[in-house]
Amino acid sequence: MSENREEVLADFQACTGIEDVGEAILHLEETNWDLLRAINRVMPQETQTLPSEMDSDVEMIEEIKQSPSSPVRANPDVAVLPLGGTNYGGPFRVPDSMSADVIPLPSTSQGKDSRLLQFHVHFRDRVVDLEITDTGTVGDLKNLLAIEVGLLPCQQNLEGWKSNPKSDSVTLGSMNLPKENILFLMPPDYEDVELPTESSLSERLTQTYTLNVYADSKKKTFNLKFLGSKPVLEVKSDVYTLTDIPVRHQVWTGWPPELTSDKTTLACSGINYPVHEFTVKRAPGSEHTGREKRKVIVDLVDSDNSSVEEFEDASETFTVEDDIFVDVETKKIQPLIPDNVEDETAGCIHFADQFTHRYGECHPEFFPGSLDDAVKEACMKPARDRRLLAIYLHHDASVLTNVFCTQLLGYESVLQYLNTHFVVWGWDLTHESNKQKFLSSVTKTLGNVAAMTIRNIDVERLPALIIIMRMRSTTEIYTVVHGNLGVNELLTSLIQAVDVFTEQQRLETREEEERAARELVKREQDAAYQQSLEADRAKEEAKRRQEMLEQQETQEREIRRQEEEQLREAHRLEVQSKLPQEPSEDGGDDITKIRFRLPKGETIVRRFSAVTPLKVLLDFLLVQGYPSTEYKVISSWPRRDLTLLDPSSTLLDLKLCPQETVILEER
Repeated sequence: MSENREEVLADFQACTGIEDVGEAILHLEETNWDLLRAINRVMPQETQTLPSEMDSDVEMIEEIKQSPSSPVRANPDVAVLPLGGTNYGGPFRVPDSMSADVIPLPSTSQGKDSRLLQFHVHFRDRVVDLEITDTGTVGDLKNLLAIEVGLLPCQQNLEGWKSNPKSDSVTLGSMNLPKENILFLMPPDYEDVELPTESSLSERLTQTYTLNVYADSKKKTFNLKFLGSKPVLEVKSDVYTLTDIPVRHQVWTGWPPELTSDKTTLACSGINYPVHEFTVKRAPGSEHTGREKRKVIVDLVDSDNSSVEEFEDASETFTVEDDIFVDVETKKIQPLIPDNVEDETAGCIHFADQFTHRYGECHPEFFPGSLDDAVKEACMKPARDRRLLAIYLHHDASVLTNVFCTQLLGYESVLQYLNTHFVVWGWDLTHESNKQKFLSSVTKTLGNVAAMTIRNIDVERLPALIIIMRMRSTTEIYTVVHGNLGVNELLTSLIQAVDVFTEQQRLETREEEERAARELVKREQDAAYQQSLEADRAKEEAKRRQEMLEQQETQEREIRRQEEEQLREAHRLEVQSKLPQEPSEDGGDDITKIRFRLPKGETIVRRFSAVTPLKVLLDFLLVQGYPSTEYKVISSWPRRDLTLLDPSSTLLDLKLCPQETVILEER
């Protein structure tokens, strides 16, 4: 037997506990000496977890595997789970020759509450149209895009988001995207990027990668082989089987820096083919988790409200092989909030700091503000932006407290669910003064019913999670999750609350959108009415100004007319005063009689001296109201306009003697 196989055999026996060498070799030969496949074949999934990581209430779900020989249909709308049960949430086309355990096919079936999003991705001189449900992630979208443009997800830089995602694991539904989105694919170092073809990407997914993983805790290198379609997260989970380091405590060296999501496959991660070197070690501070838990229990023994029997009950949850009772420093624990705290916000910040100091970093993100601020942050927003409020009530006198904080609140699924769907606010009820201050805040913020509900919770049933939900403009307690339950029951309670809240949120969001649409129509109608009213007012104002202008012009014309009339009258009087007297009838041959036929048919007769200038005749007409500027004076024979003749000519010269008839015509 070669040295390499001897190491594989030794690792297999160490992980499975099979002492019979022949039986161990039989299992390894049936799996072609693949260490991980042999371990998974022999050991049930639930036995591959360390005792310190196990919880009696955690139910392990067996991974679903597809037969390697089962063909994948070319229909892109069919979703097939890859090895490990991972589903990537969107359409992904693969060649017909590839099997279902090579590459994950995300589902395009639209759930009850999911939306189908459309993406138009501009790349070079083309536009790639994609469709994916909002339950998928940014990484799923990049996997779809990789097949269309041949650019690996780690090389893709998508721009044009409404708000840039923090990582590829962000779900599209949490980004509040519209139904249609326009993005721009901007690969880094564009000219230097080698764009693989679809066929080359398919080849990478079917190739076998050899990962040489050096485990610092074991001081040993494991030689592991995986298909290129294997997600990074499953690789880390398999390494956990070999090294006893949970995924959340693994610190890796060797992954490409551009790798941002553990859902990325090895083929798309950017590692070297066919062999890549890694180093994995335990995160600093995580190796003493069991010891710290034990120290909390010992601290409880010294507290005034604990007993030896409680300590013995709590210690049964830990494994015997931990040498935790040798060098444990015992001291009385300090409450998470000091007695008689005055500022509620300062008390909450102190609570979060002390919680981290006592139980470590693995806990929910506590809201750093007063209860009223937490209610406003979670509930007093538009329906689309609301979240549930989880009030964590802590009490050091309860034997359940430490197990609840370490085993339940620190459990990854619970932790992620709380941080995703809830605003978590914490308070310590250990001191009576702080309890009364909290009940006063609850009465003021949530009402007497909520305060009475919380006041009736016994210390033995603490700690507790109070789930606050806003429904139909009322903020009230939805449920109280007590501390005497396991992980499954806690997750079930949280999921049920989120389901009820999501359905109510969907209804209220639709109502708010309809109400907003009605208000928008009303505002538009009001705006149109105001515009029409302003237009009418403007017309009335313009008409009024026009009438004023016309009236002013009329007045000005009248004034000018009166002034001209006065001037004419003054001129007429002046001319009349200078007009010579009419000669008598017995004046002889020196007299001429002129008959004036006026425009209206009237006749005026006047005698003039034959040597009278023509100007005197015209002045006489002016005095009568017929100025030469407005009337023509026409002689009958020969017909001529006297106003055009020399005014100094005498009537005799003009042959207007002894009598003559002249006609006045308006000009």
